[in-house]
Amino acid sequence: MPFKGNADRRHHIPAQQRRVKNWAEYDAGLRARGSLTVWFTAEAIEAWHAAPRTTPGGQPCYSDLAITTALTLRAVFRLALRQTEGLIGSILQLLGLTLPVPDHTTLSRRAETLEVLRPKAGSEPVHLLVDSTGLKLCGPGEWLIEKHGSKRRRGWRKLHIATSVDTGRIVAVLLTDKDVDDGGQVGALLEQVEEPVASFSGDGAYDRDDVYAEVTTQRPGAAVIVPPRANAVPSEAAETAPTQRDRHLQCIAERGRMGWQKASGYNDRALIEADISRWKRVIGDGLRSQTDERQTTEVAIAANVLNRMLELGCPKYVRVA
Repeated sequence: MPFKGNADRRHHIPAQQRRVKNWAEYDAGLRARGSLTVWFTAEAIEAWHAAPRTTPGGQPCYSDLAITTALTLRAVFRLALRQTEGLIGSILQLLGLTLPVPDHTTLSRRAETLEVLRPKAGSEPVHLLVDSTGLKLCGPGEWLIEKHGSKRRRGWRKLHIATSVDTGRIVAVLLTDKDVDDGGQVGALLEQVEEPVASFSGDGAYDRDDVYAEVTTQRPGAAVIVPPRANAVPSEAAETAPTQRDRHLQCIAERGRMGWQKASGYNDRALIEADISRWKRVIGDGLRSQTDERQTTEVAIAANVLNRMLELGCPKYVRVA
């Protein structure tokens, strides 16, 4: 039951039970995630060297695809830059290739300006789910905090992500300071989505007039599915020209919160909660890079990694209880 107002009655409702229908394909996809051939492709080998530079300046040795491949391996296997350098060197040696190996300094420097291809949701209108979470930056570990108490404030950055309901792919990522509010980043997330947007769904933090205005301005006709606050009241023009928020309040008054969630499709927002959980289990709950630009590259590559893992195979469930 996603709405927190029913938390006191949640324990009376048994958890749903589901069975995976395509276990053989999903099992093969899980194994493929650890295969080096998935992440170190033949295309990367062919385009390993950078194209000749036509403008004044030094000639780069490695192409953007080569640097992206190295940083992708770093994200998948949670490696430090020096360990990534060693892994790339061992792979090239096993393949019998004489390609140069980018050192850890080069990887760090190129990550500062690397342009990572943005994920695409497809040609159909996208039903967007948005949410945010915190990523650890620095500070004492959990063991030291529990044993001695924290004497330094841990550093955090906030990750904002947007997911497509139909494909489950992450279509937009944004990294901000920890004090930035969620609603103020809606415009920046929408700018990363090239496809038409059919609906925009978020939790109660997005129940703001500027969020409705931003979505309506950038994507006219898109539905905004955000739960109004418990003390929300209709606008003055609710009787003559009701807004989307007024219609949500009317539906809640007629059907209740749970009825509104089912009728509006708000329950799909559980998918982005699963994406955040998957991010922290697969990629980790912290950032390894130090500067803002490198951290932006890091989260963009991490989003592409998770999308690639979905392409390798994802479970298809059927409810059994």
